Amino acid sequence: MINEIKYFVIIALVSFFILSCNTDRVYQKYNEIPNNVWNIENIVDFDFDIEDTITRYNMFLHVRHSGHYPFKNLWLFTTTTAPNGYFSVDTVEVILCDDAGKWLGDGLGDIWDNKIAFKKNIRFPMVGNYKLQVEQAMRFKKIPGIMDIGLSIEKKSTEN
Repeated sequence: MINEIKYFVIIALVSFFILSCNTDRVYQKYNEIPNNVWNIENIVDFDFDIEDTITRYNMFLHVRHSGHYPFKNLWLFTTTTAPNGYFSVDTVEVILCDDAGKWLGDGLGDIWDNKIAFKKNIRFPMVGNYKLQVEQAMRFKKIPGIMDIGLSIEKKSTEN
């Protein structure tokens, strides 16, 4: 019986990893928010290298939060810096729940994951190291319930 359970778990894990592989993904990273409380002074940093300036990309922000997050949305300030030092600043609103109070995204228990299309169909103008900084732009110094902030960059396929 124990061997059958181990076998099932191994098969399930291998299947999960095979199915979750995305060959179009060129970057993905999550940064944990300490104690699940995002202090306004805690800026989340991502560094990624781009080698292909011809391909178009989609950039996604990921927000993992608990069901105890007290708001229906999350405002973010982002700063993207190119290898030459040129930077752009954006303000992003992330809707985390609908008007009826139902959490959006994928949930498991009390944890919710949201993948937000941040920039679509873009080209990076030069080869090199780019930086993205994300900071919470809510009107509170500390916001509870935010667990992780992530960034993924995927090659744009013909379907997206």
